[in-house]
Amino acid sequence: MNGKNKEKDKEKSDAGASGRWLRKLGRKIGGDVQDRGEVVEYLREAALREIIEGDALVMLEGVLGVADIQVRDIMVPRSQMTFLNRDDESDVLLKTVVESGHSRFPVLDEDREKVVGILLAKDLLRLAAQDPDLSDGIQFDIKEFMRPAVFVPESKRLNVLLREMRRSRVHMAIVADEYGGIAGLVTIEDVIEQIVGDIDDEHDIDEDVNIRKDGERQYVVRGQTPIDEFNEYFQTELSDDEFDTVAGLVMKQLGRLPRRGETLQLADCELKVMRFDRRRIDSLRLTAPRDIVPPEDRPLEEE
Repeated sequence: MNGKNKEKDKEKSDAGASGRWLRKLGRKIGGDVQDRGEVVEYLREAALREIIEGDALVMLEGVLGVADIQVRDIMVPRSQMTFLNRDDESDVLLKTVVESGHSRFPVLDEDREKVVGILLAKDLLRLAAQDPDLSDGIQFDIKEFMRPAVFVPESKRLNVLLREMRRSRVHMAIVADEYGGIAGLVTIEDVIEQIVGDIDDEHDIDEDVNIRKDGERQYVVRGQTPIDEFNEYFQTELSDDEFDTVAGLVMKQLGRLPRRGETLQLADCELKVMRFDRRRIDSLRLTAPRDIVPPEDRPLEEE
């Protein structure tokens, strides 16, 4: 009983301290706080006192920080966007949709200069399921399936963009440059990640793992995988004289920044760019000519 009473007394004490601290923070926020930096300091103090959890602190800081970030800071630049062309035949469209793995696609006009709408992958795939001839390269009117495109300037603040996206239920916006051209695109996921951190998908790898088997002859490889580790795993002999990482070799072979979904050959392996930010390749999908036995599962060589 004494132990339980002590535990209850501690809970009451903690609750009282938390309440007093939060009331103090509330007065500060509503009173003499001069800038957001001071609010952040109070939030960090709350985390140190274990009044709020570390994950909550990260999100609260993210919420405060989005007002200082512009769309241009997080957008996917035009060079990395996956487009559909309004005049492409159905089999070309289906191939692009399936291989890219995206859910929404900007559609370009015949001159490939203007975005005339957004096509949802589910609309095209649903149609393909109903009409098997769609994969045979028939012509169909893509305009019947396009959604209106939303355009935003590069300078728009993320807090404003998020509010507008939620209100209009829009998940993707085309970013326009000062001349009205296509600068890039931004999704609601991109904005939310600035608040909650990266949202992993099936192409992501744990930070402490560089190479992950993802099916028969299929592997997901981090762009920052050292070349010597890649060589050991896939039993290749790629040179590390000029570059230390797989991403470096990929960009050297292409001679430029890659596009998402772009493929190339390294040794006897096919690599496809899956995730790419504005500065580096994050992950690639590798198709090997044969199933690879990981180094840790190989028998020890006899001396």
